[in-house]
Amino acid sequence: MTQTTRREFVGQAASAGLVTIVPRHVLGRGYRAPSDTVDLLAIGVGGMGRNDVRGLAEAGANVVALCDVDDDAAADAFRSYPQARRYKDFREAIQRERDVDAVMISTPDHTHAAATMLALRAGKHVRTQKPLCRTLHEARAIRDAAAARPRIVTQMGNQGHAADGVRVMREWFESGQIGTVREIHYWTNRPIWPQGIMRPTEAHNPRPTFDWNLWLGPAPDRPYNPAYAPFRWRGWWDYGTGALGDIGCHSLDAAFWILDLGYPSKVEAECSTLFTETAPRSSRLTFHFPAKGSRPAVQVVWRDGALVPPRPAEWTDALWPFGDDGGQLWIGDNGKMTAGLYADNPRLLNRERMDAIRTTPVPPRYPRTGGVYREFIGAVTGGTRCGSDFRDHATGLTEMVLIGCLAQRLGSTLDIDQATGRILTDIPAEWTAPQYRRGWSL
Repeated sequence: MTQTTRREFVGQAASAGLVTIVPRHVLGRGYRAPSDTVDLLAIGVGGMGRNDVRGLAEAGANVVALCDVDDDAAADAFRSYPQARRYKDFREAIQRERDVDAVMISTPDHTHAAATMLALRAGKHVRTQKPLCRTLHEARAIRDAAAARPRIVTQMGNQGHAADGVRVMREWFESGQIGTVREIHYWTNRPIWPQGIMRPTEAHNPRPTFDWNLWLGPAPDRPYNPAYAPFRWRGWWDYGTGALGDIGCHSLDAAFWILDLGYPSKVEAECSTLFTETAPRSSRLTFHFPAKGSRPAVQVVWRDGALVPPRPAEWTDALWPFGDDGGQLWIGDNGKMTAGLYADNPRLLNRERMDAIRTTPVPPRYPRTGGVYREFIGAVTGGTRCGSDFRDHATGLTEMVLIGCLAQRLGSTLDIDQATGRILTDIPAEWTAPQYRRGWSL
């Protein structure tokens, strides 16, 4: 018997005038209704992409096609989904897989935008890893494309936004547990790859199973070197967004969402030695957000390269900082709150208040999603929206991160029009709107 896809089922139901979706329990235990089946094309299926494929499959996606430029990196995914069709070029995959419902994009940062825009134009639901893209121009193009297609479900892969911790933090903040906040600190142990380095001068031959030209995608031509791929690309501005791009869309998400930050008016950057092509080894950025509505002005301080903020007096544990990989510290006029990079394990530093909140929790105000993968599949099958969707959240959060990256590249203060996000400081045009190689387009 031929399996009916979700797209075919919905189309047949619509043509027949049917409006009722068959409940899963009517069909019997273990049977998935066609309306619940999400046929998935997964692009970038090694590394973090392998986790994304697994998570989406466990949440109910039917993996029908896999795409990766590196056969070795994709080997486990290929073995796990032997019936899935295989591709190397995501342009071909999106063009040929016309019947899939959704596209997952877990490639390096520099190909996020090109693949995302192709998938949106093809009318597919899209899940793209963080950061959503590499430049401000790309972020704004994606937002416009998503806004023009309101029925398409979109989600950026900053998983903390779909988890419980950030909701708990917002509920604590809104219930007045720490009072008015004017200062927030973030820190990370990243980079855990080389940054602050010069371009290598020697050329290498890539493995026969690795297509270097396709990996480059829209980025400028250069000879292959293991300094770039498969893992070390994050520190290179042509391919990645450094430590801030890697972690900022996770950690800064809490402040961006809870305080409705919008655009900063300026970002002050203090960096280690600057290199033209790579992010600095360490930096401290101070984002200045003007008052907005009833919220006062806020400073958000970012530290990478294992820099940490001063230890708060209320911290009674033996070791500071909170978390080996980094964390966040919210300073209110009536207390302090800390949490992990993904807003995990939130904690009030006032011991009596923390004991009280454990005894009598703040009533939940924000629905729990069951995790980032279930949220996406549920949104596709249920016609709802994801929290970190491209229109209302993900593009704005990504822009905040990318503005910080511009300040890092400049190594000094960057001024921004807080109403529009326009960069007021003179910087090279290619930092915000790069030219794509021939054969690639946004």
